[in-house]
Amino acid sequence: MQNTKNPLIFVVEDNQMYNKLVVSYLKTNKLTNVESYLSGEEALKNIHKNPAIIIQDYLLEGMTGIEVLIKAKKTNPNVEFIFLSGQDSIDIAINSMKYGAYDYIVKDQMALQKLVNKINKINSVTELVKSNKRYKIGVVLFFIGLGLLVIITIILAILYPRMFGL
Repeated sequence: MQNTKNPLIFVVEDNQMYNKLVVSYLKTNKLTNVESYLSGEEALKNIHKNPAIIIQDYLLEGMTGIEVLIKAKKTNPNVEFIFLSGQDSIDIAINSMKYGAYDYIVKDQMALQKLVNKINKINSVTELVKSNKRYKIGVVLFFIGLGLLVIITIILAILYPRMFGL
């Protein structure tokens, strides 16, 4: 189960300087469980670590961001993808969403803050889903316990009718 307070985040960016900038920015925003990769292939070799979020450049040398997304989702369908790209194209953004990306952020002066906001939103939704599952389990267990209590009471009433004034 993923830690929503500090989820494992993969940063996949082939520009070493920008990669370090993203990782550093995330860490200064209390997202410290971050692993950095310079290629999609490298990230996919480590997909067994089950990252909660992959921040991915859209255009990489070798595999494209969409290819990485498709392969990663086959192994880990719950991983969320955020594309962080210099490609300012609505068609590319829509295409990435079709394949299951959570969001597409264009690299600009606000990109890193938008990225942190999206990660926080993903974490909030994930925590809400977990809380909802715990609530449902609690309700089911309550009714199972109540049902067992009724059945035991009926059995005792049949076996010991005098005890129940019957």
